[in-house]
Amino acid sequence: MNLPPPFRLRPPRPGDESGAYEVCLKTGNFGQDGEPFYRDDPEALGRVFVGPYLALEPELARLLEDDRGICGYVLAAFDSRRFYARYENDWRPGLCRRFPEPTGDPAGWNRVQQVHHGYHHPDYFCPEPYAQYPSHLHIDLLPRAQGRGLGRAMMTLLLGELRRLGSPGAHLGVSLVNLPAQAFYRKLGFSPLAQVGEGEAGCLYLGLRLDGAPDGIGIAPHAPAR
Repeated sequence: MNLPPPFRLRPPRPGDESGAYEVCLKTGNFGQDGEPFYRDDPEALGRVFVGPYLALEPELARLLEDDRGICGYVLAAFDSRRFYARYENDWRPGLCRRFPEPTGDPAGWNRVQQVHHGYHHPDYFCPEPYAQYPSHLHIDLLPRAQGRGLGRAMMTLLLGELRRLGSPGAHLGVSLVNLPAQAFYRKLGFSPLAQVGEGEAGCLYLGLRLDGAPDGIGIAPHAPAR
């Protein structure tokens, strides 16, 4: 893939975790800089939203870098349920050993404590109809890489790879308050599948068929799967 210099897209290599985790942190506040909220544990989000993909499905991970280092990524799982099963067996036990479950009133937890609670109580939600949208993916870019068409190119590349591997469709989740991201995904052709929660705690799931079948089945109710 030809990207405008100085940007390059490549598969992950050993040692990339810290740079990719930094991207996750700097986009971890609904697409904005999350560093002020995660000073107690800057890698809290990365251990959920980046690390498992680099470790468990690196063939569907691409990192964007420039002369200053890693500045974005696009990550995917071919079969979401299979990925979450591996996460449960091979990844989450280590998180729970290292980071105790927070105690006290959840209303008083900061964001780090909320994420650590998620280590112990994950929500493996996959929108229906699952057979039509079994894959999932997500993307994050630092501000210096935004507005250049890089995100569209990265998503197009990985969606094409999922299609080549035989996936009939992919889904992704986006915060209800992250309107720019929602607009970006809709421009790529994603359509609503389900909505979970409301406000800052809410998530909109969008899907895209990769097998040529039409989208637009509408938002469906959900029951979180664990």
